[in-house]
Amino acid sequence: MKVSIVQMDVEWSMIRENTLVAEQMIRSAAGSDLYVLPEMWSTGFATDPRGIAESNDRSLQWMRHMADSMDAALSGSISVYVGSAYVNRHYFVYPDGTYVYYDKHHLFGYGGEDRYYHSGDRRVTAEWRGWRFLLLTCYDLRFPLWSRYHGDYDAIVLCANWPERRAHAWDVLTRARAIENQSTVIASNRVGRDMQCQYGGGSRIVDAHGELLTPSAASGVMVLTADIDIEAQNRYRERFRVLTDRDCE
Repeated sequence: MKVSIVQMDVEWSMIRENTLVAEQMIRSAAGSDLYVLPEMWSTGFATDPRGIAESNDRSLQWMRHMADSMDAALSGSISVYVGSAYVNRHYFVYPDGTYVYYDKHHLFGYGGEDRYYHSGDRRVTAEWRGWRFLLLTCYDLRFPLWSRYHGDYDAIVLCANWPERRAHAWDVLTRARAIENQSTVIASNRVGRDMQCQYGGGSRIVDAHGELLTPSAASGVMVLTADIDIEAQNRYRERFRVLTDRDCE
């Protein structure tokens, strides 16, 4: 499977402009099976979502259109207002317009995300072209029990707004989640600056050995593409059977 990460600079609360940039970047990397956008790719990381979060599915409809147009799946999170609650919702959208979604479980209290957002309470996997993807969002990366392999996925798809000043943690944790779960990790981070942080990118695809399949110092606006191999990963899991000895609590 060919996977492309869209590492973009996100203009604050400028949905139309961000959508146009994302579309241009995706179309520049035609032929992939999956495109992964950053966390809150359409608005920027809005810890106070009042007046910013979407209630009309505008960005979701664009994702559905692009998935159909590219004959590929699209993944990424959006700040949405549903019923009476705000959620940081990570969508995985299929070419036929259907989708699954995961509401971010670990809200970033240090940054105030927990003041307005409702925490999701279930893990979500998406099946696509022979792969099973566990959906995670940014801060979830720090919590290994939440992402623990239970025989239910082959790869982790993580969308993030991860600050440049914590780039070392990003490098270590993306590799650690891959190694400990013998799973591919597809991690999309943004670049640029908002009112709070500078974002340095570092988006990557990590194989089950913890090796990078994309450049190790990816910075700036770019699309990173790599092939991932489910058969090779399955052979590795079968040959080096550490997952049978895992702690499941």
